Amino acid sequence: MLTDLNAIAPTRIWKDVLARVIHGEQLTLAVVELPPGGLVPEHRHHNEQLGLCLQGTLTFRVGEESRDLGPGGSWRILANVPHEVQAGPEGAVVVEAFAPAREDWAGLEQAAPAPPRWPAA
Repeated sequence: MLTDLNAIAPTRIWKDVLARVIHGEQLTLAVVELPPGGLVPEHRHHNEQLGLCLQGTLTFRVGEESRDLGPGGSWRILANVPHEVQAGPEGAVVVEAFAPAREDWAGLEQAAPAPPRWPAA
């Protein structure tokens, strides 16, 4: 599948958190948009998760470690480790990879069509 990010419909993965998701057989890649102050509450999953902040700021907690991150900040979350993230005052856009693929996202609600926040037009 070859496409542009703006052709991928956003999926609501948390209350106000949207993701443009590409599912592979063994991996899920997502560009995630967090609104200003947006919160992904503590949770854990069986997927390993790697991420990179593209835009904005966020405070990430993985296990007992907490850190403020901006563009270029990255994270690695092993399977079943509790974690949470809160976006800064301007929100954030991140890219994340999950292995195995996030099958639990298949039934999530699609959000209204909107242009992606990243990359800037």
